[in-house]
Amino acid sequence: MAIEFGRIEDFIALAREGKDVKAEVELRKQILTQKGHPGDTGDMKSEIDMYLLIGVYTFRTGNEIRHVSKVYVYGVLEETPGVFWVNINIANARLKMDYQRLGEAKITFEEKYF
Repeated sequence: MAIEFGRIEDFIALAREGKDVKAEVELRKQILTQKGHPGDTGDMKSEIDMYLLIGVYTFRTGNEIRHVSKVYVYGVLEETPGVFWVNINIANARLKMDYQRLGEAKITFEEKYF
């Protein structure tokens, strides 16, 4: 029976068991629209344009390739540029923590930041 891996922690555990694990990360900004619920009242708009800053990891162990996506921060497109840059810094700090954990487990990868 094959084990499905869906978290970064799963690959860190494999590497700590002595398996050779390699990783690549692709960073994405995904735009989405959140719709309000019918019947919502108040001054809220019926739709809010949001963004997600996502890291998409590709892990290789032997002949196996698995993908793991992780949202590092989300925000509203209409926010001020200052708030956007704060969110970028938060996402990068969270990435750095994951990179440190991957490095401690001896998983090879190239660090990228938003």
